Amino acid sequence: MLPVLVVHGGAGEIPKERVEMSSAGVRAAARAGYAVLQGGRSSMDAVVEAVTNLENNPSFNAGCGSVLNVKGEVEMDAIVMDGRTLASGAVSAVRNIANPIQLARLVMEQTSHLCLTAGGAGQFARAMGMPEVPGDSLITEYARMRWKKNLAPGANPVECQMGKMGTVGAVAVDEDGNIACATSTGGMLNKMEGRVGDTACIGCGGYADNRAGAVSPTGHGEAIMKVTLARLILFHMAQGMSPEEGSDLGLATMKERVEGLGGVVTVDPQGRWAARFTSTQMVWAAAQGGTLHFGVFSGEEFTQDIADPN
Repeated sequence: MLPVLVVHGGAGEIPKERVEMSSAGVRAAARAGYAVLQGGRSSMDAVVEAVTNLENNPSFNAGCGSVLNVKGEVEMDAIVMDGRTLASGAVSAVRNIANPIQLARLVMEQTSHLCLTAGGAGQFARAMGMPEVPGDSLITEYARMRWKKNLAPGANPVECQMGKMGTVGAVAVDEDGNIACATSTGGMLNKMEGRVGDTACIGCGGYADNRAGAVSPTGHGEAIMKVTLARLILFHMAQGMSPEEGSDLGLATMKERVEGLGGVVTVDPQGRWAARFTSTQMVWAAAQGGTLHFGVFSGEEFTQDIADPN
């Protein structure tokens, strides 16, 4: 049933006090993206709208809620991909940009490249008239607290990352059957300056193909890159697996081969969708047929009318 849109707000173990705000955030993003689809616009418009919504929500590790690198600064990655043409655009290690997902789309639409990084991406943003924002405006007190905590000797930023908040992403199929994905992140907590994770890498942090479907992952970026998780799942789906089966097999492979935990949202050309994860939790929401589906824990799925503002 078309159109359909599915979003995630990160996989891990979400603190009790942040579960409701995180779930409310993905539900709001799903409504925003689905409204774009209901208006007859494209799946690319919808996923960018949904992810922009999440980047503007400080509950998530993207945009204004991004985690900090080892120097206490924000560096962000983002990617979009159009399943109709296989066009893609990405940015990595960008600073002073409120919505990296919109810059990634400009890379796709206004350049012949697939990815721009760091200073070059910033220069391109200025050339495109995208406003710069002060770096401090992207830093929350929560992010600063976690950064300081993980500077301590013996701290494990990877373990801490999986325990708090994560990457955001969306996948969609519009009424014309065209498929798109979008993923955005602040990266890994206390990462080295210049570190680029899976998000900006095509086939890892996202992939969309009208012939198979679309995937947006979340989890430990290095593990996702080692198995090219998004492309792996779509390979399984191209062989006839459902979104749920393909997602589960791809995540199981990542866990078995590289001991990586994470989650994905996935759609196929028929509008079937899945939100699957091997972590303890993943906040997700899906909009289809006027109904909003959402959950946090494994096996959990609640529904409500898409028009319900709560």
